[in-house]
Amino acid sequence: MKSAVYLKPGQVGLVEIDRPQIEDPQDAIIRIVRTCVCGSDLWRYRDDQMESGTRNSGHEAIGIVEEVGAAITTVQPGDFVIAPFTHGCGECDACRAGFDGTCDRHIGNNWSGGVQAECIRFHFANWALVKIPGQPSDYSEGMLKSLLSLADVMPTGYHAARVADVKPGDKVVVIGDGAVGQCAVIAAKMRGASQIVMMSRHADRQVLAREFGATAVVAERGETGIAKVRELLGGGADAALECVGTEASIDQALGVLHNGGRIGFVGVPHYANHALGSTFAQNITIGGGAASVTTYNKQVLLKGTSKNSYLLSP
Repeated sequence: MKSAVYLKPGQVGLVEIDRPQIEDPQDAIIRIVRTCVCGSDLWRYRDDQMESGTRNSGHEAIGIVEEVGAAITTVQPGDFVIAPFTHGCGECDACRAGFDGTCDRHIGNNWSGGVQAECIRFHFANWALVKIPGQPSDYSEGMLKSLLSLADVMPTGYHAARVADVKPGDKVVVIGDGAVGQCAVIAAKMRGASQIVMMSRHADRQVLAREFGATAVVAERGETGIAKVRELLGGGADAALECVGTEASIDQALGVLHNGGRIGFVGVPHYANHALGSTFAQNITIGGGAASVTTYNKQVLLKGTSKNSYLLSP
């Protein structure tokens, strides 16, 4: 079968590799129907230390189940499914608490990889796969793209809002205007935020954010940006959703909050550490990490998409 590989920094190619096989009773083999490129894939794409032939870092897809392991009872060959970028076991303490993005039974992280290929092996398939009603032919291309977003970016944006405990009436600031930031705007609106400020420097993304529910946009950064946000909100924000992953964006999030505010951070950190001692006097609540894709899709997001609401494209 064909799979994308990194040939050298800045260059991707297709190669023939062996089709994956069932290795564990909890495995499923999935034929990929749609996959995409995540912003995090660009880190590997540009990595000047990368060896030629390195497996692609793709990690989000929708597809058709082709084969299942002996322990699989929830899906069968022919089912149309979301293959989340994180996939928990559904049985450990973390998964039962709704944090399947950091399943206790995974060593290291539980991100998928190599998904930009014709087929993949998916572990913990019995609980983690999310069945989509019908077949791909039942959906428009726009709808397939919306369903694909449920493998990563939409649950990640929702995770920021969830761990920041966004509630009806909250004033929310979203930092980062990429796909995850846009989905965080959607999530904040879903959860009832009364004001949503998108911090964005890109005119086209500002327009998109407003379409998704942002009530205001701030292009400035640093102290100037913080001051403008506070002026717009008549004080600090209740919640800041950090969707970038840099120290500067964390500082921005801390700056826009009122004392007692909450941060949900889902930008994969590009920093080794960030001192939190300076936030002690603010009583800031901080939460974040890899998204609980399966939990959110089963509880909220797939239903919302199927009802032609927040994600549907023309």
